Amino acid sequence: MLLAMAGIDLSLLAGYQAELAEKAQMGQLRRCRELVWTPEAGPMAVRVSGRPAINFSSNDYLGWARHPRLQIGAIQAVEQYGTGSTASRLIGGTSPLVLALEAKVAAFKQAEAALVFNSGYQANVAILQAILGPEDYVFADRLNHASLIDGCLLSKARWARYRHLDLGHLAEKLSRTPANARKWVVTDSVFSMDGDYPDLEALVEVSERYGALVMVDEAHATGFFGHGGAGLCQQFGISDRVALQMGTFSKALGGSGAYVAGPRVLIDWLVNQARGFIYSTAQSPAVVGASLAALDLVQEEPVWRERLWHNVRTLERAVMAHGLEAWIPLPLKSPIVPVLIGDSAQTVAVSEALLTAGFFVQGIRPPTVPPKTARLRIALSAAHTDAQIESLCAALAGLLRAI
Repeated sequence: MLLAMAGIDLSLLAGYQAELAEKAQMGQLRRCRELVWTPEAGPMAVRVSGRPAINFSSNDYLGWARHPRLQIGAIQAVEQYGTGSTASRLIGGTSPLVLALEAKVAAFKQAEAALVFNSGYQANVAILQAILGPEDYVFADRLNHASLIDGCLLSKARWARYRHLDLGHLAEKLSRTPANARKWVVTDSVFSMDGDYPDLEALVEVSERYGALVMVDEAHATGFFGHGGAGLCQQFGISDRVALQMGTFSKALGGSGAYVAGPRVLIDWLVNQARGFIYSTAQSPAVVGASLAALDLVQEEPVWRERLWHNVRTLERAVMAHGLEAWIPLPLKSPIVPVLIGDSAQTVAVSEALLTAGFFVQGIRPPTVPPKTARLRIALSAAHTDAQIESLCAALAGLLRAI
């Protein structure tokens, strides 16, 4: 009614409505659901659209989204610098606070320099558009995050995808490019929907053999892989051989925003060429203050990482005890655990049944994952208890056997 009163011809929207109806029929219609944290009800307790549950869908791997030190860091930053950054970085949004964060990120990632962005998606798209041009070549793992794919597409570079984790296939594609062409290899470290990761040392060796630079997205590895939580590049000992390491503050580090670290020349290039950086208002002081606190905390208190990996092993044992190996590939490589179902409608049904049983485990469907690979995505946190993990697997076993 309001649209009609506004003068919009509703018949022009009929195509959108029809496609939404088709998505619903295929079990692929998505809606945002309200989630409210209820810490008084226990660790990882939430209400999802009013229904109480234990949250197994969050990327809050270390359980820091409500950590007092991050809250204090945000509050102190607001008290000193206010609520807004007031401008883009090149106009007037570069405060001493954000410069301190970039220096701390560079040290954390063992790099010459770093740059922060408002989100991981923004960072990946902006970086790839800046470092690639129509005459360049870029090679991406087939299961890379959508932001990396979009960045490759928007760069207008000549690009190709190699089979997931198949470094032989990558080498084959690299071997067909001109020797003097600029080439980049781009990969996630931990893949966000599968929880696996490449042999980064071997990937760098293949790339170096063909004169290609490497960019690694550490979004889902920052905080719990590597010494001090610096990520998989650090764990594999190849930080100095990776041209750009991107990561986020919004997952294990409990805050918001993203960073990229690398040689000073590339960071300077991004400052001058990355449209997503140049034309975006800088992060608010509260966000930067929380990120500064998180970088200190992750290096000072390894107990959080230890607890998270304890929970990964606890889930692994529960999977075997309940006979879930047909749906959950073992061994587990990270806190991201796919429960492979395949059919979208069945995946939604199991997710809803789990919510009724008191567990929030989001169903992931195409196009986020390839066709016929719909799955539940369990995301473990250091804050989960052994009893919560055991209870989830018991409930999951009964539901999966029923289908």
